[in-house]
Amino acid sequence: MNIGTTMLDKSERGKRAFTLPRPDVEKVDPASVFASGLIREGPVGLPEVSEPEIARHFVNLSVLNHHVDRDFYPLGSCTMKYNPKVGGHVSALPGFSGLHPMVPDSAAQGALAVMYEVGRALCEITGMDDITVAPAAGAHGELTGMLMVRAYHAAQGKQRKKVLIPDSAHGTNPASVAVAGYESVEVPSGPDGRIEPGALKEFLGDDVAAIMITNPNTLGLFETHIREVTDLVHESGGLVYMDGANMNALLGISRPGDFGVDIVHLNLHKTFSTPHGGGGPGSGPVAVKRHLIPFLPVPYICKQDGAYRRSWEHGKSIGRIHTFYGNFAVMVRAYCYIIMMGPDGIRRVAEDSLINANYLLARVKDRLDVPYGEKCKHEFVASGKKFLARGVRTNDIAKRLMDYGFHPPTVYFPLIVEEALMIEPTETESRATLDSFAEALIKISEEIESDPELVKGAPHNTPVRRVDEAGAARSLDVAQ
Repeated sequence: MNIGTTMLDKSERGKRAFTLPRPDVEKVDPASVFASGLIREGPVGLPEVSEPEIARHFVNLSVLNHHVDRDFYPLGSCTMKYNPKVGGHVSALPGFSGLHPMVPDSAAQGALAVMYEVGRALCEITGMDDITVAPAAGAHGELTGMLMVRAYHAAQGKQRKKVLIPDSAHGTNPASVAVAGYESVEVPSGPDGRIEPGALKEFLGDDVAAIMITNPNTLGLFETHIREVTDLVHESGGLVYMDGANMNALLGISRPGDFGVDIVHLNLHKTFSTPHGGGGPGSGPVAVKRHLIPFLPVPYICKQDGAYRRSWEHGKSIGRIHTFYGNFAVMVRAYCYIIMMGPDGIRRVAEDSLINANYLLARVKDRLDVPYGEKCKHEFVASGKKFLARGVRTNDIAKRLMDYGFHPPTVYFPLIVEEALMIEPTETESRATLDSFAEALIKISEEIESDPELVKGAPHNTPVRRVDEAGAARSLDVAQ
C-alpha cells in the first residue's frame, strides 16, 4: 500500500517510517470507453526533459506570437491596450471562479452585486438609465440593441424596415442590422469625414427604424453635428443607436446619453481593459434610455430590499440573449478596473489616448498621407496610396512592420480611405514606444523609395513568412 510518499512519525523520527494507505483505484478498460481507432497501441514517444528545458520550450513558444504583453499592438478600432494583471487575479478568486451559474440568488449575492454595480457604473459613464450586461461581445450587443429597436416599434404598432449606417461606422453594423431583419442603408460622409445633417435629411422617413452611428467614427473623428443628427432622427420617429467601441476616447469627457443617443453598447474587452481576441472572451453590455428599459433582456439584474436578484419577468423583454448571464469573469475584471481608476483616472484614460494618438499622427503625417485632417481623437487613419507608384501596397507595409517587432495596425478599413492604415496607440503606451513605432514607419517609407522589393517580400524575420491569405481562408486547415 505504498503511494510513493514516505512520512516519518514525529515520535519515531529517525527510527522507522510509515506509509499512507493507497485508496483503491478502479481500472478502466480503454476499449470500453473509446473506439478502437482512437486507442494508442504503443508508447507516446515523448522525450525525457528537465524542468529548465520544458520551461524554456513553452516560454519560447509564447514569444512566437505577438501579444500586448510583448510589445505595441496599434490595432485601430480594436483598442488593444495593456490589461492589468490584478483583474485576472480578482476574477480567479474562488468565490467568483467556483460559483455555479445555477445556484440560487441567495448564494450568489457577491456575483450579482458585481453585475449590478458594474452596470450602474457604466450607466453613469455613458449617461444612460439602465443596462444589460449579458451580451458576449460588441457585435452581440449590436444585435441585442437592434432587437430592442424592433420590439420598441412593434409595441407602438409600427413596422419600420430600414436602418441608416454612415460609411464611417464599424463594419459589424450592417451585419447586425441584417440579422435583426432590417435593410441597411449607407449614408455617405461629408468632405470632412463626418455626418452632414443636411444630407441625412434625404434618408429619413417613416420607414427608418434607427440610425447606427460610431462616435468617434472609424476615422478617429468626433461627430461634431451629433446633437443635430439625433434630433433629426427623433423627429422622424427613429431611434439612435451608438456603437460604443470607441468609448476609450470619451471616458469622463462626453456621455452618449447627453447628446441624444437612445442605445449604446460598450466593449468591456476594449475600453475597460480586459483581454480579448486570442486573450479571452468579450463582453458587450447594452445601455438604454428610460423609454427602452421595458425591452431589456432577461434575466434582469436588480436590487430589492437590500438584496440582489435575477428577475425573469421584465416588461416587454426581448427575452434571453445569452446562456446564463453573460461572460461574468470579464465583468469582474472591468469592475476592478473602474474601481481602481476612479472618476479622475477614467477621464485621464481618454485624455492620454487622445494625446498619444495625436503625437503619433504628428510624427508620421509627413511620410504617410492623412486624408481627414491633422488632428484626431483616439486613432487616425493614414493612407499608403502614394506608395502604389512603387508597387507597394498597405499590406506590404503591415508585413514589414512585423520585421521591426510591431503588430500591424488595421489595414484597408474604413473603406472610404484607399490603402488605409488605421492606427490606435491607446493610453497605455509610453512616448519611447510611440517613437520606436514612428521611426519604424519612417524607415519603411525610406525602404519603399530605395528598395521596394525588400518591403514587398516582408516579413523576413518572423517564424512564419508571408502566407497565401486568400488560399488559407478558402482552405482552412486547423488539424495541422
